Amino acid sequence: MQSEKERINTLIELNDELENYFRNTIIPQLFVDAHLILRKFTPPAMKQFKLKAEHIGQPLANVKENFRFPTILENIQQVIDTSEILEKEIQTTDMRWYQMNVLPYIVEKGNKTNGVIITFMDITARIKDLKEQEKLIAEHELLLDTIAHDIKNPLTSLSLTIELLKKLPEKGMAKFPVLLGNVENSLVKMKDIISDLVQSRWQDQRYQAHEELLDLQNIMEDVRLTLAPQIQDAKAILKFEVGLSEITFSRRKLRSVLYNLLNNALKYSAEERRPEILIKSFQEDGYLVISVTDNGIGIEKQHLNSIFEKYQRINRDIEGNGVGLYLIRQILETAGGKITVTSLPGEGSVFTVFLPIEQDTK
Repeated sequence: MQSEKERINTLIELNDELENYFRNTIIPQLFVDAHLILRKFTPPAMKQFKLKAEHIGQPLANVKENFRFPTILENIQQVIDTSEILEKEIQTTDMRWYQMNVLPYIVEKGNKTNGVIITFMDITARIKDLKEQEKLIAEHELLLDTIAHDIKNPLTSLSLTIELLKKLPEKGMAKFPVLLGNVENSLVKMKDIISDLVQSRWQDQRYQAHEELLDLQNIMEDVRLTLAPQIQDAKAILKFEVGLSEITFSRRKLRSVLYNLLNNALKYSAEERRPEILIKSFQEDGYLVISVTDNGIGIEKQHLNSIFEKYQRINRDIEGNGVGLYLIRQILETAGGKITVTSLPGEGSVFTVFLPIEQDTK
């Protein structure tokens, strides 16, 4: 058996190792005991959260404002009470975003949680990249759709004009039919080029849909991180009930679908209540079905069809350009799927996405 002196030396060595770890780690970490007293923190925490040496030994409540996350004390207490790991995104006073992992510090003797270790991973760049990517995707889709749509009208008009010119008297106009034929040939070539571009675009999506097996939960996590600031500001409650999770589809397209639906659920929330959003997935009749249910302001019955039209906006007081739902419908219909909506004004809406599990790539 160890003598008292040997036990003390062992404890000193262990403490030195712990202190050395805390001094040299590049990750912001905090150690908070079961009484919510701040016991230790790593040097990066001093920089990121403006902690000082005199904060050690003080209640974490004295410095909770440094984290710009109002429920941090409740979250820590939850881990102490349940001994379950908690993961959340939080924003600090310098407007940076972190993945916060709260791990229970369990004492083997008695199997009791004696505090928590909190680790912070900087995800600001990832959130920024995801938001920029989503913005570029929306702008790209809108540009292509607008070009394809708007250029058809003058081409159709030109085609009709040529048909009228064909019917004009040709007396004294010997070269006119030749010139008219050249114009008509050019018109046909323009139509073919546009048709090829549009078809190529949709076909590329079909090929992409079969190039990658996706996990729906990973896509949801990307979307949740992209919208983390909006979720935080709205204090929204997100719930997930994932049944079927795997789908062969385009990652970019599926992200756009979920991003737009979740973004709308946040934007059109009701002022008088906290937003609650439930995302479910399950299999039904050969489809992966994804439903997004909210408790927002809802949609009047007469607008349920028009919301999927380009540039159609029901509420002009809320920021938007009226293309999100239009793009979702285009993506789904091209892939052989569909989207439906049910809604009760003042109570909320349910958007349901149907994605075919087996798609024809021919």
